[in-house]
Parts: sequence; C-alpha cells; structure tokens
Amino acid sequence: MPGEQPLGEQPLGEHARRAARTYGAAADHYRRPALGFWDRFGDATVSRLRLAPGAGVLDLCCGAGASAIPAARAVGPGGRVLGIDIAAPQLELARARAAGEGLANVEFRYGDATRTGLPDAGFDAVVCVFGVFFAPDMAAFVREMWRLVGPGGVLAVTTWGPGLFEPANSEFWRCVGEAEPALFKAFNPWDEITTPAALAGLFSRAGVPHPAVAAVTGEHHLDHPDGFWDVVLGSGYRATVEALGPEQREQVRERLLAGLRSRAVRSLRTDVVFGTARRSSASA
Repeated sequence: MPGEQPLGEQPLGEHARRAARTYGAAADHYRRPALGFWDRFGDATVSRLRLAPGAGVLDLCCGAGASAIPAARAVGPGGRVLGIDIAAPQLELARARAAGEGLANVEFRYGDATRTGLPDAGFDAVVCVFGVFFAPDMAAFVREMWRLVGPGGVLAVTTWGPGLFEPANSEFWRCVGEAEPALFKAFNPWDEITTPAALAGLFSRAGVPHPAVAAVTGEHHLDHPDGFWDVVLGSGYRATVEALGPEQREQVRERLLAGLRSRAVRSLRTDVVFGTARRSSASA
C-alpha cells in the first residue's frame, strides 16, 4: 500500500526504489492473458521443491504472488508463506488473489527483499523468482537468502535464460532507439546469469554449496502479435516506456506492433534457469 513502511523500517536503496516504480506501474497489466508466463514459472519453481505440508516458505521479490500462491497451496493450512516485495500495487494484487482462493496461510509484506531483518534459519524454503538480478550485489543477496534457510531447507533461485522474448525484444529496442536513442539498452540486468554455469557461479560466490542448476528451454505464445504490448507494459520494459514522451511512446507502439504483425510474431523465447541448493539437516 502507498505509505507502507518497509519491513524492518529500513529505507529503500536506489535500486529498490527504481524496481518499485517500474513494477508498481506494471501491476496494471500483470493479470492480462499475455502475461501468463509469470504464473507459469512461479508454479514451475515451486513444483520442483516438493514442499511438505506444514512447511514455512519465504518468497522474496514475490510480486503479485506467482510463486507464493502455489507455495501456499502446497504447504496447506498448517504451513505458512511470507511474501516480500517493494512494489505496493503488486502486493495488493497478491493479497486479493490469496483472499479469492481462501488462502489464510499466506502473508504479503512491503519491504526490501535484500535486507529483511528476519531471524536466521527461519524457513524450510526460500524462493526468489526473476528477482535476484535486480540486486546491486547479487552474491550478497543470495548469501542473505541462504542465511534464512533452516536445517534441511532449500533455496530456489529462478532466472531468465538467454534471448528473452526474442524476436520481439530486438524489435522493441530497435523502435526505442529510433524514437529516443538515449534510452536504447544493450544490456538487461539478467544478462549476467542466463546460463547454468553463471547461476552456479553466483551460488558459489555467495558461499552456497552444491547447487543443482538446470536450464529449460521454453516459448510463450501470444494470441496475436499485438499482445506483446501488454508484455511491454507488464514487465521491466515499462520503465523505458514511462521515460518516453507521449508522442514517442505512440511511435514506438505503432512501429513495434507493425513490425511484429508483418512477421506474424506470436511466439516469444522464454528460456529459464532453475537453481536450488539444500542445507544440511545438521546445519544451524
């Protein structure tokens, strides 16, 4: 909610404030059909963990509940799920979804996921789906996640693979470059960890032993090429769109969709990399 104090009453850092602005704005498109990949990969991450009934789960960068909601279903009434995010509109969506499903075992809190102030080893599973790459120090963030995993518990980090949303991604940035060259972005935050080796290396730098890492190829299908504009407005692209003037924004939209229609683009590349690590039952 607007005016909510961050978890632990710590002020948000600049990286967190930027993410809050972007994904807070994107919340108005999150539940549209073209954005179905959020729920699909949140559910896929949770299903890999085989959570036991009664388990405690922490979902960091939880967004609109794409992984927290299936986790709450999996752990049942005797379990508990805590989701943390800095985009208040996303949290409102998550709370509404939980209420709509009658899930009383999940709570959503506003706060910086990189510094929760929560006690050590408090959860059976700590999950972060498409959020780790927004931290200014990814290794420190993974180290913080690992601190929160209890004995015998599991850490799960999911990130994008290479070529996200291609071929539409390249078309989007071409149109942005034509409208406002200063906003052209040749590098995305997740580009640093799009391979199993890179994600395993991140776990290693964070002091997390023996990660299991797997790359999974995927495609996201659109009903019509125009559906990609919903993806633009419901994802990290939103920050770039918001930075354009009204005429530039309309120019980008028209040229982008014209290009996608001419090529009949209805399939987007959505490869992901799943990383997990389990703490020894004897660990404190």
